[in-house]
Amino acid sequence: MSDAQTWLPHVVVAALVQRDGRFLFVEEETADGLRLNQPAGHWERGETLIEAVRREALEETAHRVEPTALLGCYSTRSARRDITYLRFAYLCDLAGFEPDRTLDTGIVRALWLTPEELATHSVPHRSPLVLRCVQDALAGRCYPLDFVCHA
Repeated sequence: MSDAQTWLPHVVVAALVQRDGRFLFVEEETADGLRLNQPAGHWERGETLIEAVRREALEETAHRVEPTALLGCYSTRSARRDITYLRFAYLCDLAGFEPDRTLDTGIVRALWLTPEELATHSVPHRSPLVLRCVQDALAGRCYPLDFVCHA
């Protein structure tokens, strides 16, 4: 089999949640050490992308979110791991909080940061898309939720 026949991108979702000028992030343990990321994770079989972003945000932050718009679709490649990620980022409203919920394995904590705090934080970003998505959200980028159709 050639590389073109075996290559598959990893499809992930990310939640961009803003409250009082701050965005919701997670500090997570990765193979590269502690990293900052939006609540994000892999799209699972049987889910819509919207269901996946709701699930990932809840699992990683204990916050229930409701997607309001598609921020964009992004790709990035981890050269070290030879993985390409296809990220569907959603703008979301807060819909609740479950303070007693246990966070996913590897999640150290959820935190709220301003864009300036994100840009200067001592913990590295999981990928260049972390800051890029915040910049796009602040610039007003968005697409209707039905931009992605599940048939």
